[in-house]
Amino acid sequence: MTHTGVLAQNVHGAAQCFVSYCCEGARRLGGHVYPDITVDYIGLGHTLAAAQRDPYRAREIIARSVSQLSRAGAGFFVCADNTAHLALDLPGADLEIPGLHLAQLVTEQASARGFRRLGLLGTGMTIGSDLYPRWCAAQGIDVVRPAPEDVQAVDRIVMGELINGGLSEQSRQQAQRIVRRFAEQGCDAVVLASTELPRLVVGLELALPVLDTADIAATAALDVALDDRPLPTWRGGPHPDLPRPTA
Repeated sequence: MTHTGVLAQNVHGAAQCFVSYCCEGARRLGGHVYPDITVDYIGLGHTLAAAQRDPYRAREIIARSVSQLSRAGAGFFVCADNTAHLALDLPGADLEIPGLHLAQLVTEQASARGFRRLGLLGTGMTIGSDLYPRWCAAQGIDVVRPAPEDVQAVDRIVMGELINGGLSEQSRQQAQRIVRRFAEQGCDAVVLASTELPRLVVGLELALPVLDTADIAATAALDVALDDRPLPTWRGGPHPDLPRPTA
């Protein structure tokens, strides 16, 4: 079994990934046994502050975390944080160990489940990027972004409430309305492209099924650790499996 590293960029998403990995591993193997797993977390504030000044500086901080996972014995890493992949995708020196790419995993899951049009729910940084549209386009899947006012609302909910452990009923109702609008636009599923969002929608009757990025990351990492999925080869930068954008 291959030692797994969890590259943590926010508390709740990394914790969900860790717990899902361990519980599913124990279910598969029995006897409370699962592959070794190490979590490394450099406080989100450091990465966010760096990203605002220079995205490449944020990549350097994340690369340091990957190095610490390598020294702990991890043979590969998984990161459930969506915005971290914006920095990881930047060109730079190879990371010390290979990693799974979250957008690739989510797109594979959507394709396997027959989804062809995805609503994207996340923070402004993720929504404003091509992180998911490029991966989904390569699989013939459409991506629908929320309206600008909905992006602002989700930003407020994530950064103002969820990341600090809070959650209002008003925010939960707002999430229901946004997902309903996705359904009205012909979406057949919604990507929770912020690992804070599962806590926002838990227990709600949503108009669409959800793709939970933290759980998808955990399952794929466990597959690698148990040799049910090939060891990844991506070490940061433009992913070799993703077509380059045309001029």
